[in-house]
Amino acid sequence: MIPLVLILGTAGFRALGSFGVRRFTMWPAAAAHAMAVMLVLTASAHFVPPSVTVMPNHADMVRMVPPFLPSADALVYLTGVLELLGAAGLVIAATRKPAGYALAALFVALLPANIHAAVAHVPFAGGEATPLWQRIPEQILYLAVALWVARTARATAPVEEEALV
Repeated sequence: MIPLVLILGTAGFRALGSFGVRRFTMWPAAAAHAMAVMLVLTASAHFVPPSVTVMPNHADMVRMVPPFLPSADALVYLTGVLELLGAAGLVIAATRKPAGYALAALFVALLPANIHAAVAHVPFAGGEATPLWQRIPEQILYLAVALWVARTARATAPVEEEALV
């Protein structure tokens, strides 16, 4: 479902651009905002108490952390904060480029947790574990979008800055 947020969000923001919202007249800017929405959703799971079972929660995220990494609990909070900072960075045109590159690095760093979660069959919200064949392409999609947004950030910034005037 989370990849759909990114894909449909990008299309939705770009549609707003076609209706005159200058901030979204370029695809990379639309993708940056959609990824920000996606990151706010995924980051929220890092802070949700274990008693909440309708969505992934903090305990689910802790189980994803490979056993060779120390302080799983703290790492989950840290990555949640980094996702929220990355989301904020993507929305601000002046910080979009570094945010995109930082998020790309974060997605690479999170890959071992996603592999561990798939191999160890870590369930989310009491449901089935996401299989590896699905997790890896999702991470590649997020990495590709973050890099695309970062590399094209300079081209999208002037349009957005005009829109704010």
